[in-house]
Amino acid sequence: MSNHAWLLLGLFMTILLLLVRPLGIYISRVMMMERRQTLVSGFEDAVFRVCGVQRDEDMGWLKYALAVLLFNAIGLLAVYALQRLQVWLPLNPQEMANVSADSSFNTAVSFVTNTNWQGYGGESTMGYLVQMLGLTVQNFLSAATGIVVVTAFIRGFARHSAAGIGNAWADLFRATTWILLPLSLIFALFLASQGVIQNFAAYQDVTTLQATNYETPRLGTDGQALKDENGNPVTEPASTAIQTLAMGPVASQEAIKILGTNGGGFFNANSAHPFENPTPLTNFVQMLSIFLIPGALCIAFGCIVGDERQGWTILAAMALLFVTFAIAAIGFEQQGNPLLATVGATDTTSVTTTALTDGNMEGKETRFGIADSALFATITTAASCGAVNAMHDSFTPLGGAVPLVLIQLGEVVFGGVGSGLYGMLIFAVLAVFIAGLMIGRTPEYLGKKIEAHEMKMTSIAILATPLLVLVGTAIAVMSEAGRAGIANPGAHGFAEILYALSSAANNNGSAFAGLSANTPFYNGLLAVAMWFGRFGVIIPVLAMAGSLAAKKRIFVTAGTLPTHGPLFVTLLIGVVLLVGLLNYVPALALGPVVEHLVLWSAP
Repeated sequence: MSNHAWLLLGLFMTILLLLVRPLGIYISRVMMMERRQTLVSGFEDAVFRVCGVQRDEDMGWLKYALAVLLFNAIGLLAVYALQRLQVWLPLNPQEMANVSADSSFNTAVSFVTNTNWQGYGGESTMGYLVQMLGLTVQNFLSAATGIVVVTAFIRGFARHSAAGIGNAWADLFRATTWILLPLSLIFALFLASQGVIQNFAAYQDVTTLQATNYETPRLGTDGQALKDENGNPVTEPASTAIQTLAMGPVASQEAIKILGTNGGGFFNANSAHPFENPTPLTNFVQMLSIFLIPGALCIAFGCIVGDERQGWTILAAMALLFVTFAIAAIGFEQQGNPLLATVGATDTTSVTTTALTDGNMEGKETRFGIADSALFATITTAASCGAVNAMHDSFTPLGGAVPLVLIQLGEVVFGGVGSGLYGMLIFAVLAVFIAGLMIGRTPEYLGKKIEAHEMKMTSIAILATPLLVLVGTAIAVMSEAGRAGIANPGAHGFAEILYALSSAANNNGSAFAGLSANTPFYNGLLAVAMWFGRFGVIIPVLAMAGSLAAKKRIFVTAGTLPTHGPLFVTLLIGVVLLVGLLNYVPALALGPVVEHLVLWSAP
């Protein structure tokens, strides 16, 4: 890696670790808020009274899960209806037509599940009202759903002999009002100050710099330059080239898109568009913001269970995995494309320099370069965000395999807001179970016995997404409609389909971008993968939370496996890599691995 890449990665991790602890403490206090905080409680009481919610009702896991499902189902219907009725709605200055039924369904499922997969171009498909009331609102609510689910799961460990795991409606309100809204407001103001647009203006026609700003000779029918009576050349006037620039309320959507690990862009180019991500500074702050809440939730976990070391242990495992994958991605991209050297088109000099053009610059913005682009790709796929500032389809085979592998691990390396932590805690439960089998003791985690019910729920949560990914990929490659969307034949085309299904089922939302996925076949297939990939994990997590909360606490003894410190970090990382990735090894071998071997064996 270049010196610039090492400095960038070191600075990123340093600032992130400084920010997560204060925010994590704040989140733990918000989500475990007590009634004695009269000012806040009074406001909440007034809101709940209007909504008919009993804020002090302690829900069992099934009622809590049904509330979460109902809440998200209503959101799905609302986003679908807004798209289908768009042409008659206000704030549509470009008079965008109604979105097709299959695309509307796919997009509604996508934004409700925090996936934000986009098979359409935002600036050419949706008006401002749909972008704000439909997509931006769901950016908040889907992120809040992740926070409340992980909060309920943590309560399962923190409570003892309890009948419930909290109140879903109160948790949703608190996560949205006291966490996501204030952070998004601050971030949106920063983005607007840096050049991200925020307006309701109609699209603007501007003269581009590529216009012909000089006169050109006028030619006669014989192809010769014409001259006037004085012998001077007759010229054509300077021409003008007009480009239409899309406008809109971008900063407000961009803020929660990043902070909520949503990833759905206002523009088709996403965070590669200068109106969404104009400078290297905004790029760096966006990368920090993607990891901010997922990292802080680890600290909140430690605070709620009464042992902050537990949170730091989970965070350490995530950070070590992330840094390893980030170094790999940047290294593979800075290594460059060997095929360019055969035609004399390579610009690779040395990976020890800081040149932005060192290596594979295909599909990357020159204002970011390789290191910032590869790091962004690693962050957005580690964090279930899906925002992109470069085209992953143009990465080298192994460089593109890094985002794919991070997605397939189950989005637990920081992961989505809430979903990353409860995914990693599932692996932690599995790790203590495996350790218990090895030492011949009843496995326990944070004072709770891990028994048959917990392992059944853990198995469902871990196996749900690989099943969706592999079966969905098989259906796509065997069907004519699925193969019709492939733009690149061979191993790369297979990798595009595998990436799409992995991104959908694991609720990431990024794409290789070489697959024509805005078709009824893929809109339907990916929507099914997104919905069951989200709630196929949430339901067993909440069921486990209910089971754990009802158990008595077991006191620590000399034979208790410590679940903090380097030993458990190593065990947890091993379980994540072994169990999370093993299902995908054959598919990865058919895609990125084969493509890499072909690329480097080419004469």
